[in-house]
Amino acid sequence: MKKEPKRFDMQKPPVRTKWFLRPVTYLLSAPDVRKHRAQIKKVNMEGIKPPFVMLCNHNAFLDFKVATKAIYPNRANYVVAIDGFIGREWLLRAVGCICKRKFTNDITLIKQLKRTVENGDIAMIYPEARYSLCGTTAVLPQSLGKLCKFLKVPVVTFICHGHHVDSPFWNLHFRGVKNTEAEMTCLFTAEDLEKLSYEEINEKLVEAFQYDEFAWQKEKSIRVTYEGRAEGLHKVLYQCPSCTTEFKMASKGTRLFCKACAKEWNLSELNELEALDGKTEFSHIPEWYEWERENVKKEVEAGTYNSGELKVHVDSLPNARKFIRLGNGTMIHNMDGFKVKGIDFDGDPFEMIKPVDSLYSCHIEYEYLGKYGDCVDLNTLKDTWYIYPEGEDFAVTKMALATEELYFAYRRRIGKPCPKGLA
Repeated sequence: MKKEPKRFDMQKPPVRTKWFLRPVTYLLSAPDVRKHRAQIKKVNMEGIKPPFVMLCNHNAFLDFKVATKAIYPNRANYVVAIDGFIGREWLLRAVGCICKRKFTNDITLIKQLKRTVENGDIAMIYPEARYSLCGTTAVLPQSLGKLCKFLKVPVVTFICHGHHVDSPFWNLHFRGVKNTEAEMTCLFTAEDLEKLSYEEINEKLVEAFQYDEFAWQKEKSIRVTYEGRAEGLHKVLYQCPSCTTEFKMASKGTRLFCKACAKEWNLSELNELEALDGKTEFSHIPEWYEWERENVKKEVEAGTYNSGELKVHVDSLPNARKFIRLGNGTMIHNMDGFKVKGIDFDGDPFEMIKPVDSLYSCHIEYEYLGKYGDCVDLNTLKDTWYIYPEGEDFAVTKMALATEELYFAYRRRIGKPCPKGLA
């Protein structure tokens, strides 16, 4: 009989960081904070002390280090995805991390956060739930306003600038960006939350979370001299705006190019794109990305979106020890959502179905850990699957965009459209 793997204990209460670990976390963070000359501006924070909720944008690992400096010497419990716990569960629990499986409705997390504020500590949450793909705001969950109102403590936003420019999700090589910035703002007091509706809270949260890393870079005239700065950008910009062909984009050095029509663009030290010949369709990276989104939206509205059946291999993460190779199979992402199925190495079938209404967004990875390739990360409350398509006729970026646009279309169809910036 097949042995069932031990599952991560999500019910275990969050640990209050031991007094002797607080200076350790600060000292471990300090070198990078100094190296990037991180400037932290505090707004409306006079008299604001824990407990409070701290909502942070998410662009790079540097986010955590700058946040650690901003709150020191106060305690915090950080919400962290399960893959962050791999091989170091004891350490992350000891410094106050709470495990979460991405894009799942988990009542246990609410209980853990409630316990955090009852302990008099900071509940540190990254509501975008993933690194930004191109340095702009990801969709926020509509439940965020309800969570803030439920916890009944001040809500502080922590918006960092420069971290994506320094180490973009599509190429994590550090660029040595200096004079990064962060704004720590008390957006709501506990008294404010009592007076405001969920919708009013969400509206202000969406407004507070608006950012554009590349616009910030240009405004500050920060130059990136790294000679491979365009490498990996084709993972995000997967569709050629000249010939509209998908999945044929590539990059090398400072060049982005289409293998179908041979058009090329240069990425400047200010991360602006310029065509080497002919029209520059998009000089601003996020504008190209949003054009791709609009094209995906058109497919969804026409009812034609379909990834086709992709061969995949699947790794499972039932606990924080290590990934377990589940087996080989197929994945389809279409108007019905995700369907993954296959046969494991014991000859038994496995399957995960994620209908459109169950997933407002999804987590993806580019060249995971530098050796495993691009993947889609799908979760249940008990397991996490990293699903790696084979071949070249796909883009996990398109699947991420389609997941959101399929969900938005579903909400419009049932007469409950999502407010802008929310899902």
